[in-house]
Amino acid sequence: MGSTPQPRRGNTRQRIQDVALELFAEQGYDKTSLREIAERLDVTKAALYYHFKTKEDILNSIFEDLNRPVEELLAWGAEQPRTLETKKEILVRYSEALSIAQPLFRFMQENQATVRDLSIGHTIKRRVIALVDLIKDPDAPLTDQVRCFTALMAMHAGVIALRDAEGDPEEKRKAALEVAVELVTKAHDQGPAGPAA
Repeated sequence: MGSTPQPRRGNTRQRIQDVALELFAEQGYDKTSLREIAERLDVTKAALYYHFKTKEDILNSIFEDLNRPVEELLAWGAEQPRTLETKKEILVRYSEALSIAQPLFRFMQENQATVRDLSIGHTIKRRVIALVDLIKDPDAPLTDQVRCFTALMAMHAGVIALRDAEGDPEEKRKAALEVAVELVTKAHDQGPAGPAA
């Protein structure tokens, strides 16, 4: 297969997901057909249909697989005390989950309108709001709420916006995480009453 990296996962369902995501990112979700996915995999459309009935089924399965760590993080975070250490751990784990889900983020960046219209767009929005709720204090002033939301967006930028920037991907991820931690630390340190007089 030349320079194309081999998928980490080996079963047919996972190979379909990998190839579909590759095609969705290359030529757009709307312009990719099930037939093209089957041809790239060198399988019949019927074999593909055995696993997935629609492109949205494929996309939803990719999203659920890659975002399982985020769901686990939300469940874990909901049971933790709202200490700064917990908030930092949430950011570290989220940064790692984003790194794993990088192919999905590339697709989402290239297909923003489509993502908004599909069910995963609504799910992503709910998960981001749930994460912000975990890292901000319940009665945080608006400026601290903005800091916490911006912290997550900085981490997304580390995956999406910095993708084409010069430098090591891991260094870019760490830089975005550092900025996120600084923002959440500032929001946490100010507390509900705002900055100390």
